[in-house]
Amino acid sequence: MSALAEFVEEVPTVAEPYLRLVHSPQTTWRTGPALAVRRSARRRARRRRGRALAVSGVILGIAILSWPGHALGGTTGTGLPTDLATSSSLASGMVYVVQPGDTIDSIARLANPVDPAEARQLLVRELRSAVVVPGEHVLVP
Repeated sequence: MSALAEFVEEVPTVAEPYLRLVHSPQTTWRTGPALAVRRSARRRARRRRGRALAVSGVILGIAILSWPGHALGGTTGTGLPTDLATSSSLASGMVYVVQPGDTIDSIARLANPVDPAEARQLLVRELRSAVVVPGEHVLVP
């Protein structure tokens, strides 16, 4: 048996790792208000921003609704579209509604301020008449 003992090496024992609880003095890593206080402050700020956004949306909506309709492409009191009533000239292809006091010559001046005689000839040819009636729709040639 002694022969066997010579060949057996002693296996070194490995020390088992162990955890050790280290007590440290009470240190505060973060100074300032507590987490719950900070969260509630964030919540209040988020609510304030949401209310401010809602109020500004309501104010913007009221402003848009109170804007005059003719400014957004409506018609004037005479039935003319706003852009036509405020423009000084008519473009080819536009439909003009004859107003009281309009004549072929006044419509021709609106259609072609540079050469109203040419515009007058085209209007007379289009209408087959030199007389216009208020309320009549005239296609500007």
